[in-house]
Amino acid sequence: MRPAALKARWLLALLLAIPVSAHAAAVHAAAVHAGMVVAAEPQAADAGKAVLDAGGNAFDAAAATALALGVVEPESSGIGGGGFFLLYIAKQHRYVMIDARETSPRLAGHGELYRTQSSIDGPQAAGVPGLIAGVDRLITRYGHLGRQQDTAAAIHLARDGFAATTRYRRLATWRRDVLRRSAAARIYLDHGEVPAAGRLIRQPALAETLARFARLGAGDFYRGQTAGRLVADMKRDGGLIRLGDLAAYRAVERRPMQFDWRGYRFVAASLPSSGGQVLAEIFGMLKHDDLKTMTTVDRDHLLIEAMKRAYRDRNADLGDPAFVHIPDLLNPSRLARMRASIRMDRATPISELGPAPAYLDGNNTTHFSIIDRDGNMVSATLSVNYGFGSGYVSPATGILLNDEMDDFATRPGEPNVYGLVQGKANAVAPGKRMLSSMTPSIVVGPKRTFIVGTPGGSRIISMVMLASLGFMLDTAPPAAWIAAPRFHDQFLPDEVQYEKGAFSPAVAAELERRGHHLKQVRQYGNMQAILWNRATGALTGLPDPRGEGQAAVSR
Repeated sequence: MRPAALKARWLLALLLAIPVSAHAAAVHAAAVHAGMVVAAEPQAADAGKAVLDAGGNAFDAAAATALALGVVEPESSGIGGGGFFLLYIAKQHRYVMIDARETSPRLAGHGELYRTQSSIDGPQAAGVPGLIAGVDRLITRYGHLGRQQDTAAAIHLARDGFAATTRYRRLATWRRDVLRRSAAARIYLDHGEVPAAGRLIRQPALAETLARFARLGAGDFYRGQTAGRLVADMKRDGGLIRLGDLAAYRAVERRPMQFDWRGYRFVAASLPSSGGQVLAEIFGMLKHDDLKTMTTVDRDHLLIEAMKRAYRDRNADLGDPAFVHIPDLLNPSRLARMRASIRMDRATPISELGPAPAYLDGNNTTHFSIIDRDGNMVSATLSVNYGFGSGYVSPATGILLNDEMDDFATRPGEPNVYGLVQGKANAVAPGKRMLSSMTPSIVVGPKRTFIVGTPGGSRIISMVMLASLGFMLDTAPPAAWIAAPRFHDQFLPDEVQYEKGAFSPAVAAELERRGHHLKQVRQYGNMQAILWNRATGALTGLPDPRGEGQAAVSR
C-alpha cells in the first residue's frame, strides 16, 4: 500500500471513531480561530491535527503527536524514552510541566558498572522509560477524548508502516552496527543494511504494545503484560530494568521555571531539565541590558559571556532536585556580580571563572508545539538520547530502548564519549532522573505568544535563547528566528561553536580579537515553533528548514 493511502486510512479511521462537537468548535473559533500542530515529522503533525479536527484539545493532540513521533521518528523518540511536556491550561490560566524523564534502574547502582560497560549501546544503557506515563497523564487528566482515539494514529503507523526518509537513512547509517546486534535489525534495517528511501518500516510488535496501552493504560506498561515481556527480554539480553523499577516509576507534575525579562514572561522546563534554570540565569545577568540598541558584535559578545557563566553553573551544580541540593544560583546580587565580571573589550578566560565539569547530552531528540481553539498550549521535547537510542529493541514488545544512562555523569571526573568531564551532582543513583537540556518553552509578550523548543543536546538551551530573542527584539521576520544561523558557548570546551553564517567576517574577526575561540560546526537543531498573535487570533507555524517538519492547521 502506498504511503499516501496508509496516511488516508488511519486519518479516516480516527475521524470516524470520534464524534465532532459543533458547540466546542464554535467556542474554539471565538478564541483562536484555529488550532495548530508543528512537529518534526509531517505524519505526526497530521496525527495531532486529526485529533483537533475531531474535537480533541491540545492535550489530546499532544498525546497523539508524541505517540506518532515515536513510531515514525524512532531515531529521536519513542515509548522506550522520555521527555518533558510544558502545558498551559487556558481555563485555569495555569502552567504545569509533566516530567516524563527516565530514571536509573536499581541495578545500575551508583554507576560503577559503566566504568567497564557501555552507557551508550545495548540494553544496559537504558533508563526506565517515562514517555507512556507522561502521555497517560496527558490523556486522563487533561484530554477530552481518551486513549483509544489518541493512540489510533500511532497504532496504524506502526502496523502499516512509514516510509524511510533521508534523515532516517542518515541516522540509520550512523547507528547501523549497533542496530544489527538486536531485534532492531529486523525492523529498522533491510537484511542488515540501511533501507532504500521510501521503503516501508513496519513495527507489528510495537503496534500490539500500543494497542494494549490504548485498552489498559499505563498500568500495562509498568505493571502488566508489557512490563513482564520487557523485563523478560532485559534479563535474557543483559539489561538492567526490572519489574520493581517499572512499578516504581511515576510521571511527576512540576512547577515550570518562570521569570520576566524586559516586559516578557518566560515559562520553561524546570529541573531535572536544566533549560529553564540556565535561561533564567542568562537573562537575569542581562536584566538591564538593552540588546536591541547594541551593535551586533557587542550583543553577540555579551550573550557568549553570559552563556559561558550560566553553563559553568549548570555543569557544576545541577541535577535531580530529589537527590541533590541546588544552590541559589538566581540570587539577584549574585547575578549582578556575574554581569559586572563581564568585560566588553575581551573574553573572560575560563580559568578566571573557576573549574567546572563539562557536559553534553544527546542530539537526537524531537520537539513539537501545539495550540488549540481554546488557547490551550503544549510545548514538548522528547528523546531517546542518541540516534536510535541504545539500538536495542525488546523483541516481545517492539520497544526501542533509550540510552539515557549516558546523560548521567557515569564516570564523574573522567571523560565521557565526547571527551568531556561531568560532575557529581549528576552522578548515577537508583531511581534518579538524569539531568537534561531539553527546554520546551512558552514566551508571552504584550501582544503575542511564542511556543518553542528544539532538539540539539546541550545546544538546545542556546537555540531557544536565540530564537526567543528574535521574538522579543522583533528586528527580523518570524521565519528568521528559526532559520538564522546559530552560535553556542557551554564553558567547556573553551570555544564558541557556530553554524556557517552566524557571524559576518567583520564580527568574527572582532570576536576573535577580543579573545573568543571560534569553531564552525555543521548545522544543528530542528526547532518547531508557533507564533500566536493574541490580538488577531492569527497563528504562524514555524518548522525548522533544517529538518522535515510541518505545520498542520485545524480549522
